[in-house]
Amino acid sequence: MSQYISPGATRLTFQTMIKNYQQLQSKTISFIRGLASSMSSANPGKFLLAQFYMSQVTQVGESISNLISQVNSCINNAVRNQKPQ
Repeated sequence: MSQYISPGATRLTFQTMIKNYQQLQSKTISFIRGLASSMSSANPGKFLLAQFYMSQVTQVGESISNLISQVNSCINNAVRNQKPQ
């Protein structure tokens, strides 16, 4: 069965999602380490930005977790619905 992918479309794989999530985590950690190392020059805007980055990491992580849960549920339902031969 062939799948039609429109020109210019981006293919999203689980591996790509995890890789991008790891990059997002790394950037957030780097930002927070930089913020922590120069507390004297930190301002409220940087702290708000750090909160935004952390909430973004949390939201993406929860979305990936929900996706995995849905796939597991589909697999469990498919196995449960199998009729013995």
